[in-house]
Amino acid sequence: MDVIKVKANSRTAAVAGAIAGVVREHKRAEVQAIGAGAVNQAIKALVLAKGYLAEDGIPIVAVPEFVDVEIEGKVRTAIKLVVEPR
Repeated sequence: MDVIKVKANSRTAAVAGAIAGVVREHKRAEVQAIGAGAVNQAIKALVLAKGYLAEDGIPIVAVPEFVDVEIEGKVRTAIKLVVEPR
């Protein structure tokens, strides 16, 4: 399962659809965002995905955590949201 990476200019509805699809298929999704704009888009997408999955009777929870990721030789701190059915 791949990590869903969110950028500040990511389309919220597209990310929400990806989250919902991965949760339906794998029973778990991981969303990663670096920076305030990206985290904002990820949270908005999570709220939309919660609605999409609720229509299918799948309540979800998201557990946030910090992770270190290496980008172009530099270590950056990202927010990772682990999304699972409740």
